[in-house]
Amino acid sequence: MVKILFTANIQRHVACPETEADGANLREVLDNAFKENARARSYVLDDQARLRKHMTIFVDGHALRDRVRLSDPVTPGSVVYIYQALSGG
Repeated sequence: MVKILFTANIQRHVACPETEADGANLREVLDNAFKENARARSYVLDDQARLRKHMTIFVDGHALRDRVRLSDPVTPGSVVYIYQALSGG
């Protein structure tokens, strides 16, 4: 299983508790995790199932490389952190 964690600032907008899901790559893991949470899915992914521009994901401490297909590999025990990009001055 892959652990999926969402930052507190995302959770202010949509309920997305820590969860676990199976999959060989990030796409499979997110599809499985979001089966039970369509609202979180639409917050993180756009209508084409790509990562929204204001979101970023780290897999095992490394920034996501494939923002379109989400093909980055994961392994059992991987940790996925989903962040909302923040900006300001």
